[in-house]
Amino acid sequence: MEPVEIIEDGVLLRPWRETDAEAVHRACQDPDIQRWTTVPRPYLPEHAHGFVTEMSPKAWAEGTGAPFAVCDPDTGELLGSNGLISVDEDGTGEVGYWTAPWARGRSVMVRATRAVARWSFDTLGLRRLIWQAEVGNHASRLVALRAGFRIDGRLRLANPALHGGADGWIGSLLPGEVPAVGSTGPAGPGTLAARRAAVFGRPQPVLFATTGAGELRLRPMEEQDLDAVVQTCRDPETIRWTTVPDPYDRADAQGYQAYGRDAWARGDAACFVIADPNDRYAGTLDLRLSSADPLLADVGFMTAPTARGQGYLPAALVALSAWGFSTLGVARIEWKANVGNTASRRAAEKAGFLVEGTARGGVQHRGERVDVWVGALLAKDLG
Repeated sequence: MEPVEIIEDGVLLRPWRETDAEAVHRACQDPDIQRWTTVPRPYLPEHAHGFVTEMSPKAWAEGTGAPFAVCDPDTGELLGSNGLISVDEDGTGEVGYWTAPWARGRSVMVRATRAVARWSFDTLGLRRLIWQAEVGNHASRLVALRAGFRIDGRLRLANPALHGGADGWIGSLLPGEVPAVGSTGPAGPGTLAARRAAVFGRPQPVLFATTGAGELRLRPMEEQDLDAVVQTCRDPETIRWTTVPDPYDRADAQGYQAYGRDAWARGDAACFVIADPNDRYAGTLDLRLSSADPLLADVGFMTAPTARGQGYLPAALVALSAWGFSTLGVARIEWKANVGNTASRRAAEKAGFLVEGTARGGVQHRGERVDVWVGALLAKDLG
């Protein structure tokens, strides 16, 4: 392919130059670029020089890629990197990008990705573009969504980042799906997707709840909690009313801790430990987002035997629900419990949940269908 320049929507995309090496080296010291991409670590001046003088020209000459420097068309300042990192014979190209830390928050990469996509379809005649990123890279995912990509699913990464995860998101874009120049497009600022990308793209927060016994902390599970989780999940009442493995051992607790980390990275759920005023494990509380209805979530919880009857769970439920409504933008949070689980029902009702009825054979529980109480809390209920 012959190298080209593209100017569109306030960005200039041009082939890399030797004079870009210093700015590339400076940008690639950024922790986010090193965390989410496959750049070498440590990233040295010779890596930047080799990228702009050898790797990029070679990709153009061999037709295996189309790497662009993304620049300000007026000042020439380097803003980031974008382009095709591969081009297959079947007419499929893959887009890759990073934004320099000094250029973030200006929709630079959204505009650049749309420009590259339009050029790929209109000039190169490609029939499909794909995008991949490690699960948890919500900033990259949001750029892809705003550029028109449909996030199709997950796959195991062939070339994961150093110390990164093995699973990735994958998305695709077809001709005719690129948003028009200047348009907001999907997942624009203020949308639910944008709000949640901002939340799940940061470390999981700590929430607080007040009880008569003192302040509770809702935080991610830590190593110090594992023995208490095992003890709680071996309790007869926990086994009777929940679906925890039976028997339950430390590996199960570690698996649950890993599930919480992965769910946060995916943006599917927020799993919290309820820590008492002395930061001891008092229970767990999960808020799970519905894959079918973006405004719906459900809760699941259990309480350590030593913490029961102290009012911890209702207070924690109120704090978590308020966060779900205000921060994640959900409109309805559902609760279910097997009929007869009066402790769970009391906790839900004290937190403001309204029991709406009974679902006959509503859930599978240890090999059989059982009836469940169903309740919900709406955003307006906490007003």
